[in-house]
Amino acid sequence: MKPTLKLGMVGAGFVANFHARALTQVRGVEIAGITAKAKAEELAKMVKANGLGDGVVYANVAEMAKHVDAIAIFTPNFTRLEIVEEIADAVKKGAALKGLICEKPLARNMKEARRLIALVNEAKLKTAYFENQIFMKPIRTQLQQLAPQQKTMGPLVLARSAEEHGGPHEGWFWDPTRQGGGVLLDMGCHSIAVGWYCLTPLGKPINFLQPITISADCSLLKWGQKPWREKLLQKMGVDYSKTPAEDFVTGMVTFKNPETGQIVKAQFTDSWMFEKQGLRLYMDGMGPGYAFEVNTLNSSLQVFIGDVAAEAVADAETALEKATASRGLLAVQHNEADLYGYTDENEDAAAAFLAGRDGFLPLSYGLEITKLCMAGYMAAERKKTIDLTDPAVQKELETYVPLIQQGRGAEVLYGK
Repeated sequence: MKPTLKLGMVGAGFVANFHARALTQVRGVEIAGITAKAKAEELAKMVKANGLGDGVVYANVAEMAKHVDAIAIFTPNFTRLEIVEEIADAVKKGAALKGLICEKPLARNMKEARRLIALVNEAKLKTAYFENQIFMKPIRTQLQQLAPQQKTMGPLVLARSAEEHGGPHEGWFWDPTRQGGGVLLDMGCHSIAVGWYCLTPLGKPINFLQPITISADCSLLKWGQKPWREKLLQKMGVDYSKTPAEDFVTGMVTFKNPETGQIVKAQFTDSWMFEKQGLRLYMDGMGPGYAFEVNTLNSSLQVFIGDVAAEAVADAETALEKATASRGLLAVQHNEADLYGYTDENEDAAAAFLAGRDGFLPLSYGLEITKLCMAGYMAAERKKTIDLTDPAVQKELETYVPLIQQGRGAEVLYGK
């Protein structure tokens, strides 16, 4: 009989529920515990209703750590370090944890990320960094399908990745001092990671390609306009006239193959001002004589809802995450959790922890993505391409905190 991983979740919000949906499709994992400041009982009810485990609600992380095999952190960015400190302390006091999962991004800056890694290493925990887009079946399948072309013609030389929607669900996402920035840290971390992954030659480690430069342009295009600032303040309690964050970013990371010297590039574009059906993940790549393209708004299922029937739809997001409309021609994804890679990353983490090893993406990989995000902010602030091979730049990134993260976004986004 296949062993079962007893998973404890910290957090019961949107992403925790999304992972719970993914786990309905994963064998060998049960949600044994939940601890959260809000909605823990609601998540526990969903867990039990779907046969996902006992879903026992615990008062705190320390108590839950005594009853689970692994802990997944699905809480806001500004809480991560404190939670890892509690987990590390629980291990010191005897909690027999097999592993730790951390949802992207790993941290708000390099100082936090380094401290988090140090705590995990001291506790001798196996880890999994949850970057779902690398686990997307369309991404994995195109690599398999194009393997002969890669071997014959050479690896991809250009990857482009975008994640775009109309804006996050919760107020803390919009607050750059709590989230750590705007759309670059929130979603650029996805796009940078999947671009790096797609460009990596077959059979090579995930960090094989060496990042050598990054450029980026952060802008506030929609949510800085007065009517939208007022709407954001009213709905989310965040004042973008005082502490704005970017709602659009585009940039380029240049990588070098250390064996061949070949230069390859990953372009990323992310926004909170996308005005189509809802969340769109778009990736494509070009190699010598071949290419691929992924667009999650191209669904095999479409429905049409006219004005007279629109009132029957209580929740537009039953069709698509971050859906912006409940009428007209709608793209419907019947299994978003699987499409976006959540199912496969959970399977990977469970198998890894039960085997006593790190997941495919350990937290050390999340550290590298944090560094690239910070370098992106630095490039945008200084309006120049950042040399990632410069020892002085590498040292500065260790303590760098973007102006937007400091709450001084008006200086770079409004030109004040």
